[in-house]
Amino acid sequence: MAYDLEVEEVLNGYAQGYFLMAETPEDPLAWYTTHQRTVIPLDERFRFPKSLRRVLNQNRFQTAINRDFEAVVNGCADRDSTWISDELKRLYLRLNRAGWAYSFETWQGDELAGGILGLVLGRVFIGESMFFRIPDGSKVAMVRLVEYLRERGFMLFDAQMPNPHLSRFGAYDMTQDEYLELLQQGMQYPRCFI
Repeated sequence: MAYDLEVEEVLNGYAQGYFLMAETPEDPLAWYTTHQRTVIPLDERFRFPKSLRRVLNQNRFQTAINRDFEAVVNGCADRDSTWISDELKRLYLRLNRAGWAYSFETWQGDELAGGILGLVLGRVFIGESMFFRIPDGSKVAMVRLVEYLRERGFMLFDAQMPNPHLSRFGAYDMTQDEYLELLQQGMQYPRCFI
């Protein structure tokens, strides 16, 4: 039987360095943490493939926040192997309505090209997942989101766990203690995402 987490309970868990996952879409949600936390740099260490510079210069994509949050959640879950269960989808929607979860999206006209799903605690963006439907949609979302976070003085872009795709953007690991220190610092500020 699924346990119905309350928004405040979820925020408290994330504030202590945990994140939620389901092992399979049928499994109940569980709290996880890691000894090493993967982060996306918000300084000069952030990088991206040169081929992406041409795409960015062509302005083929427009960005939006929460234009279609539910579609981004569904896009992130729509893969062969996913940890985003129906229970977690419902929870993300509740967090979004409460003003804690956001989608940073790329669009081509009226077509959703890609997006990044995350929670915001103070000046910390906790990236939960990303997806694309149009090639380069999620990559452009990543670059534009980093620019957006820099403009707003964010201190941390948490990617949780490493993967080869994130390493292309300069993602690196820090210890859990380093992560928790930055998390606590960033949470001292009011939310300023939108």
